[in-house]
Amino acid sequence: MAEPEVQIFEGTSTEETPSNEVDMAGAEATEADTGAGENGENGAAAEEEEVIPSKTTFIDYLKSPIVELLVGAGEDQTLLTAHQALLIQSPFFKEACANFSDNASRRRIELMDDQLDAVGCFLQYLYTGEYFPRRLDETQGLEPDPSVPETDDSGEQLLKHARVYTLGDKLGLKNLQTLARSKIHCVNSTARAEIVYARFVYAHTPSSDTVLRKPVASFWAMRSHVLRHEAEPEFRQMCLEYPMFGYDVLSLVLDHKESKGRDRPERVEGGVGASGRKRQRISQA
Repeated sequence: MAEPEVQIFEGTSTEETPSNEVDMAGAEATEADTGAGENGENGAAAEEEEVIPSKTTFIDYLKSPIVELLVGAGEDQTLLTAHQALLIQSPFFKEACANFSDNASRRRIELMDDQLDAVGCFLQYLYTGEYFPRRLDETQGLEPDPSVPETDDSGEQLLKHARVYTLGDKLGLKNLQTLARSKIHCVNSTARAEIVYARFVYAHTPSSDTVLRKPVASFWAMRSHVLRHEAEPEFRQMCLEYPMFGYDVLSLVLDHKESKGRDRPERVEGGVGASGRKRQRISQA
């Protein structure tokens, strides 16, 4: 049996060649593995840092399911629609929409006790950030509305924004309430209109809501000696229907008189200080 032929390359030892190649390969493999691990960790960290949350566009809102809003009752009942992704910005609608299944063929929410115009203003605000008539600036007030008189004598212009305010409270939209309140102060109105507005405020807001109630009471406390003659029957009826209104007005009147008394220097009349009993009347008998 012939012995296998062994080839020896010039200048190379048969014992050194395999060992050197193995060592070099092993070292290179180790460095490569280490580098790959470091690069992998750094790459993963870089990817985590570069993750940017996706931005919701207006188109995304419009792609959301349509929700039907059944507003009012009786003959005036009206069906409106809006996109769910916009509606759920309100805590009220977010809770209501949570009851819909993903495959629901109809999504309907009933707003039987709400006024149609107020809901319409809310939807306009939801889609545009404002509702008609818009605020122009701090000095010019509201944009002109040809459909209403310049001076509100019926109270309807005041009630429009007051209803939006109370609806905003129901829906949990503080910014809408702030906008509506700012528009109330821009309306030119008569005493009769102010009484209509005051009646609505005291009928539809809790006693803890000083945002609307306090300005109403303050308005009448500071001007009641003049304005009540313009609408005295309405003013009297308002005090009888809502005793808290009369109490709030009277409290502010007394507070005002008390503060004026503190600002005046104390006078002495008949030996009695201004803070004491009034001087004795002189009989003319």
